[in-house]
Amino acid sequence: MKHIVALSGGWDSTALALRLAEVEPQDYEYVCTPTGAELPEMQAHWDKLESLLGKPLNRLTTGRTLQGLVVIQKALPNWRMRWCTRMLKIEPFEGHIIQNMPCIVHVGIRADEVEEREGVAWEEFLGVERRYDLVRWGWGLPEVVNYCRQRGAGPPPRTDCDCCFFQTVYEWYMFWFRYPSLWAEREALEDFTGHTFRSPGRDTWPASMKELRKLFEAGVVPKKRETMKDRKAMCGTCAR
Repeated sequence: MKHIVALSGGWDSTALALRLAEVEPQDYEYVCTPTGAELPEMQAHWDKLESLLGKPLNRLTTGRTLQGLVVIQKALPNWRMRWCTRMLKIEPFEGHIIQNMPCIVHVGIRADEVEEREGVAWEEFLGVERRYDLVRWGWGLPEVVNYCRQRGAGPPPRTDCDCCFFQTVYEWYMFWFRYPSLWAEREALEDFTGHTFRSPGRDTWPASMKELRKLFEAGVVPKKRETMKDRKAMCGTCAR
């Protein structure tokens, strides 16, 4: 029976993969689904995990990137049409699961969030057994964060796409500040499609990257607000 570990590279899946290899060693296949729009530090994190795990991550793709699909479809993903997640993450992973049935899939859902997470289509396939090892171990957020830090494998602040429509204005600001060339590429995609990654009216900030850039260049710095990623970053010394 093949064991597949869904390894996005966030805190939960990082802890899951490293702990499984440590205490329940098997010939695991570690699978991630890059979109081609991850920040450089996320790529570095995946490389580090390959070193710690002692084997390569299987980077599942359809041969297309987020940028390429935007050009093909002449449309940007947004909170109403999350085709980016479906086409670049769910469908490649689902296809891989089908090719490897029967199999056991290890999923990084924590014990303190198991009631909040929704299932996905592949979970209904016959011949696929789901294992929630973090739940079995009773690991919540403090245990996950502490373990990742003990292993020197804390993920970067951003593990999603650099142009994700869900990110905060402060995260957009840090993207502009740290990666101006990547910003210019994403801004060009907005010009190409005539739409914006950010939803108009979501807040009082401009929706377009071009208008955001003008404010940032003028010295306007948005306030940072706490997100789940911040909670995880601050939780390293927590204990139950």
